[in-house]
Parts: sequence; structure tokens; C-alpha cells
Amino acid sequence: MVRKEFKKNEIMRSIKTLPDVVDWGLCTGCGACCYFCDKQDVVLENILSVGIRPRFNRAVCKTCTDCLDICPGCRIDVENDKATCNESLLIGPALKIMEGHAVDESIRFKASSGGALTAIALYCLEKENFSLVLHSGMDSAEPWKNHAKISRSREELLQHTGSRYLTSSPCESLHLIEESDRPAVFIGKPCDAAAVSKLRKKRPKLDRNLGLVLSFFCAGTPSSRATLDLLKKLDFDLSSLASLYYRGNGWPGGFTTVDNSGRQTTHLTYRDSWHFLQKYRPFRCHLCPDGLGQTADISCGDAWHRYQSEKKNPGLSLILARNLHGRQILEKAILSGYLNAEESKAGNVIKAQGLVERRKEIFGRVLAMKLLGIPVTDFSGFNLFRCWLMASGMTKIKSVFGTIRRLIQRGLWHGNPLM
Repeated sequence: MVRKEFKKNEIMRSIKTLPDVVDWGLCTGCGACCYFCDKQDVVLENILSVGIRPRFNRAVCKTCTDCLDICPGCRIDVENDKATCNESLLIGPALKIMEGHAVDESIRFKASSGGALTAIALYCLEKENFSLVLHSGMDSAEPWKNHAKISRSREELLQHTGSRYLTSSPCESLHLIEESDRPAVFIGKPCDAAAVSKLRKKRPKLDRNLGLVLSFFCAGTPSSRATLDLLKKLDFDLSSLASLYYRGNGWPGGFTTVDNSGRQTTHLTYRDSWHFLQKYRPFRCHLCPDGLGQTADISCGDAWHRYQSEKKNPGLSLILARNLHGRQILEKAILSGYLNAEESKAGNVIKAQGLVERRKEIFGRVLAMKLLGIPVTDFSGFNLFRCWLMASGMTKIKSVFGTIRRLIQRGLWHGNPLM
């Protein structure tokens, strides 16, 4: 009797449908399911305390498993890394690692780091005859939100460049790339790029039109509530908000508002604002082993190791070409005068990006979830156990027992919809 009950409970606590992914807090909010669902039974909504999440017809979705094949909350696949070097295990495969910046000084100044992603996207538009760039940017009607944006020119790219530390779902607009008459650029979070890598296997026309997939280094995506609470803490009148910038306009920039009268105010440094915002990241972000965008063609992030303070600098990007296509585009962008870059190495990525340390802890966190019978995302090919072995004994203990404590405190051990 006990054994039968255990089996029944085990089945109930597995991921079988898209609602299960959401209910167990594994959704990344990428929007891929909304784009992929031919029945139009999935729509997205911005839940302030959590982020963008799918709302679905449960009567239909409770028996449909189509979306699970493309959902990064259910599974992320990467080619099994056979690297013997610990540094390569932590950052993932990279055919070329460089440090550089946009040659265009306006792009470099306005961008979050060195403007490398924007410069590469601009190269594709102007020299490779790409049709458009699909990415996320500030919602003009509600600046504290993100919205999928299409850029077809330098001016439009400049308008939407820069980090947006809140929830976004660029994959919901992939139909714009699929319907394009020429190749296009996609820019998204690592989990967005992971979804795209699955979607292109299902949609041949999308695959043909995905001329380049770019990603940025990501430590997690705070909910919209994080930004609203920070504005409230700063006593800023939300009704007067015309624009909101999390950083940029000089490296690294600060949390800056523009009111309806055009007055611009930088309230906090990058570090101070991120220290506040990062506390609102959903639990799924703490499980992510791919903060460096391993499934993209090219991924970029701040070269923090080059600067010892937050005094304004021109900005510099670490640039990782993940595959042959990415390396070819990167090299051509440099030769064409869009990027100024020099060779770097994996050790510099690790020095610059503390988020790589998270990969050492994921195995312990996943183990903790399994001990509590909680469904987990399948991270295939990441060699998480080998990474976990690199961690100190204390880190191993904390990764397991600290996670168990947090799961129980947050009530996630029994499944909490939209948590």
C-alpha cells in the first residue's frame, strides 16, 4: 500500500505538461511556448511578483506535451563537453575568446559594456544584408517593462541598446523572423537562446532565417516588482516616468530615470541597484548552469577584470564565439571595422564573471530538489557533477542543505503555482 502510494506520488511530481513547468517554478519566461503553440492556447502575462509567465487553456494543455520539446524550463541540451580543462568546463566550449568594443563611439558609450553585441548586429544589417534584429527593449508606454523590439537600422539599435534587468520574452515574436524574406539576428538571454536552439529543429523556415543567435551573460532575471519597489524606495513618482535605464551612457553606468519634463537623474550606481534588484530573481534562475550563453553563436558580457572601480570607463566586452559560424561572423565584423578586439582566454572570463562559480553549485541544488521529490530541469550535457567536484567542501554542503532550507522556507517543496 505504501509502495503504491509512493509511485502514485512520484508520478504526480514529475513534469508532464507545460502547466507542470510553471507550477513547479521552472519557467524562464522566454515566450517560446506562446510562439510555438499552433492552437493559440497559450498567452503571456506579466505577473509582477514572478515575471512573464504563460497563461494557458488548462483543459487543452493538461493533455498536450508539444511545448515540452522546446521548453528550456523542462530541458536544456548542449553538446556533451569532453574538455579536460576545468576552465573550459566552467565557461563551456568557445572557438574564440576575445576582449573588445564597438568602434562606433556612440554605441560603445550607450551600451552596457563595450557594445559588442550591438556592433555585431549592426554589421549583420549593413554588410550581411540581414533583414532585422529581434531583441528586447524598454516598453515606451510603461518604461518599467520590457517589450520585444525590431531594429532595422543603426538608429533603432541605438534606441534599444543596453541591459534591461527585468523579465522579457523575445521568443514570443519569433514569427517575425520566420516570416522575414532574409536572414535575421536574434538577441536574447541564455535561456532564450536555448529555446531557439530547440525551436529551429521544429520549424525549418525559422531555422533558415536565423542568420545569427546572440546572447549576453546573465546572472538572472528579476521580476517587474523589483524595479517598481526600487522606484518606490527612491520616492520616484511612477506616473512621471518617461524612460528608465539600468546602466549605460558610460561604463558601467547607473540606475537612471528620465521624467516627463526631460529631467535625467542617476539615482544609484550599477552595483547598488543590482544588489537591490537581484534579490527578486525567481528560483529557476538559481538553477541555471548557462549564464554565459552556451547555446548561442556568440555570447558577450562585461570584462569586469579590466577595471578595479566603477569610475566611468569607455567599456569593454568579453566576446565568446561558441561555434564556427559565430567565429566567422565575429572575425568579419572585426575586419569590417565594426569591432576592435584582441585575443583573450578562458581564465579571464572566470576572473571577470563571478556567475561562472554558480555552475559548481548546480549539481548540489538539483540533488537537494530530488531529495525532496521536486521535479527539476534536465540539464543535458553540462557535466554538472564534474563541475561540482571543483567546489570546496563547504560549498558542496551549502549547495545541498542550503537549497533544502530555501525550498522549505519558500514552500516550493510541495509545488506552488507561480512561485
